Amino acid sequence: MPCTVVVGAQWGDEGKGKIVDALSEAADVVARYQGGPNAGHSVIHEGETLVLHLVPSGILHKGRRCLIGNGVVIDPKKLHDEVLGLEKRGVPASTQLGVSAAAHLILPYHIAVEASFERGPAAIGTTGRGIGFAYRDKAARTGLRVADLYDREHFVAQADRNLARLALEYPDAAAELRAMNGAALFESLAPMARWLAPLVTDVGEELHALLQAGKRILLEGAQGTLLDLDHGTYPFVTSSPASAAGAPLGVGLGPTAVDEVIGVTKAYATRVGHGPFPSEMPPAESALLREAGGEYGATTGRPRRCGWLDLPALRYAARVNGLTQLVVTKLDVLDAFAEIQVAVGYTIDGVAVKGFPSSARELERCQPVLRSFPGWRTPTTGCRTWADLPAEARTYLEWIEREVGVRIARVSVGAARDTELARG
Repeated sequence: MPCTVVVGAQWGDEGKGKIVDALSEAADVVARYQGGPNAGHSVIHEGETLVLHLVPSGILHKGRRCLIGNGVVIDPKKLHDEVLGLEKRGVPASTQLGVSAAAHLILPYHIAVEASFERGPAAIGTTGRGIGFAYRDKAARTGLRVADLYDREHFVAQADRNLARLALEYPDAAAELRAMNGAALFESLAPMARWLAPLVTDVGEELHALLQAGKRILLEGAQGTLLDLDHGTYPFVTSSPASAAGAPLGVGLGPTAVDEVIGVTKAYATRVGHGPFPSEMPPAESALLREAGGEYGATTGRPRRCGWLDLPALRYAARVNGLTQLVVTKLDVLDAFAEIQVAVGYTIDGVAVKGFPSSARELERCQPVLRSFPGWRTPTTGCRTWADLPAEARTYLEWIEREVGVRIARVSVGAARDTELARG
């Protein structure tokens, strides 16, 4: 594991936090490479479920260096509160954490304009935390970064320019925006800047030195491949590169640093927000799976849309990410199902569709071609080896890895740390 990427192979919410937490046992450093506080990785620590939004999931392992890379967008107040909450639970987060000076900031005006946008006809169902508009400023070269918290003149001038522009562009939010100004924003963030200062680092330089020293690095993403800005179901995507290619970019390493890419997929599929979801179940069936799997957003509590595993989408994720391993999570959620289905292809108006369409409009028209597998109707939560799994579950998993062409290395059968099995 010199440098391993853990990436979501679906629409996010695959259980990456638990897998990163498990893999962190063998890592020296864990670095987050994209996303913002809209992501929520749930990890069970000493019997308590902790939801991590910005802090890497390796933080619960003593002595692990945890870094937030330049590809992440940061709300300083939320980061402060998250670290404080961890420390109240006995996790020495501030002594383990480093934050890139080049990471962009989420500011109150980003949240205001995103709320206005989501009330309009172009709404895509974001979490409303300002992430997309922080990334938009980054791409437009009008953003403010962590380093700018220590440059009052530049911060104030740029924030005032942004506020004036956004008030014209989003008249519904204009009154709220005109009540803000750069100087007041800078002063309101001053306590956060003082707290953050000892944590600020050059993440890329630090990781490069660690690799040179033979240390083991784990790169953690948020969301999933099908929400990637370039390769996801655009425009119903996140605003950053959620696929594995974004990992070295988001922490300041070259692509040749990465030697393993682990894709995490549920044994079924879920999605939040708007957008195409070909294998989505009918409402009654979806509700059963949602309750069995606790499929509610870790950050927002929103009910997730539920469906069967989507094979064309998973094959696509394997190709886009160059997956070297698969991890299947939440197998236990299917324990009670007498029949399990998988979308093995799509049709549009009765005509077979090749592969995974790149157009969301085309994908919205797709009807799934389903294949059925017999369920195992027995609990898997006590399984700790591949041989412990019911024969029907092994058949299901082995079929998935043959069809996707990537070996399943781990299977998770519960939320707790010890409820998973590594395949020999």
